[in-house]
Amino acid sequence: MTDPVAFDVVSEGLAEVHRRLLPVTDGEVASYIPQLALADPDDFGIALVSMGGHRYEAGSSRTEFTIQSVSKPFVHALALAELGLDEMSRWVGNEPSGDAFNAISLEHGTGRPANPMINAGAIATTNLVPADSPAERSARILDALSAFAGRRLTVDEEVYRSEAATGDRNRALAYLMHAAGSLRTDPVEAAEVYFRQCSVLVNTVDLAVMGATLANGGVNPVTREQVVPEQVAVEVLSVMATCGMYDAAGDWLVRVGLPAKSGVSGGLTAASPARFGIACYSPPLDRTGSTVRGVVALRELSRRFGMHLMHHPAPGSDTVTAAGTGARAVSGRERAAADRELLAGAGDRVALVAARGEVDFPAAERLLHALAGAVPVVPGWVVVDLDQVTSVNPVAGLMLGRALDRIAAAGHRVAVVGGSAVGAADDAWGGAAVRHARREEALAWAEEALLHELRSLPH
Repeated sequence: MTDPVAFDVVSEGLAEVHRRLLPVTDGEVASYIPQLALADPDDFGIALVSMGGHRYEAGSSRTEFTIQSVSKPFVHALALAELGLDEMSRWVGNEPSGDAFNAISLEHGTGRPANPMINAGAIATTNLVPADSPAERSARILDALSAFAGRRLTVDEEVYRSEAATGDRNRALAYLMHAAGSLRTDPVEAAEVYFRQCSVLVNTVDLAVMGATLANGGVNPVTREQVVPEQVAVEVLSVMATCGMYDAAGDWLVRVGLPAKSGVSGGLTAASPARFGIACYSPPLDRTGSTVRGVVALRELSRRFGMHLMHHPAPGSDTVTAAGTGARAVSGRERAAADRELLAGAGDRVALVAARGEVDFPAAERLLHALAGAVPVVPGWVVVDLDQVTSVNPVAGLMLGRALDRIAAAGHRVAVVGGSAVGAADDAWGGAAVRHARREEALAWAEEALLHELRSLPH
């Protein structure tokens, strides 16, 4: 058996970046929480987790540290899954604050925090998680963070006590929100639950798995558990993209282009939707409270490997593999000379359009454009061959179904060729199309119907 390590070029790439950035000594370890000041400034880990659950890592990727503010998007996901976006937005906004993570950023007149990534918004979000007591709320949050990480996590009690002893600013934020009516729980209890949330122990690989879970539509790629619904993952990634890096969020989005969240212990997680989760750990922080080495590493990796969300993707294989009528749309069946002559004279009344690969919105649009050009001018037969299509997403299925309904309403008869990948879209077809297992069968069906019509015409 071939050694898979010999082909682990991903880890080699991470290790190369790690070697080059390890000598960087900029930044300061957080000291306002005494326990965080004990971190080794030379610790530096990088990890990447693919949608297949494969883990790649370099450096101190298994060193444990407390999650701190990196917990915010995942607790936000838990609350969103329970309450929904509209209810959440009543209590916490979704707008970038442009302020530091611990700023007093509350909406005038309501006391609503600007977003769930700053401390005020995180405290409010944490205490929106349904529970009958602070202890139950903390337990639910720990369960959720563990599900995102794919393993059972624990709380560092020493860091929790250190946070509680020095957390007056966060308590003040809780009191301000409570006075304004935007925090429904006791301010002291609210802050305590938040302190415990921030004190959960993780390592760099955990953060990469957590980011990958959001990138994978809420499904943990390691455990395959659906942690949160896909729509919740989309909403959380959106807030991470605009607010996750605090007052450096705009510069981060321009230079790196990935939804991300940092924490003052030196952790950083980022998600590339449908591709991977990536994380770094290095305790020295920049002026915004983000890991210096981690920010530089993600900038470099984004530039080298084209991670930026706004990059135009490389063109893949053509979605539409066949489109036309006449000679392009023949079954290949042996026929009498008279029938061949009839079909040749009216062959433009049978149309074929074939596609392959994944059919999402852009692919569906290309397929519909091809259909529009191939559908016969007078009522005829349209064969849509999706046998080589690997998946049809719900939006694409709805688009195709409506198009086929309209083609049928115009007097054409429609056949769809497709295997199990197309079966998921069956409900969208609206009954307009008949199904065939093979292209040749569908074309023969159309030809037989056309011949029957032509033979019945008066000579």
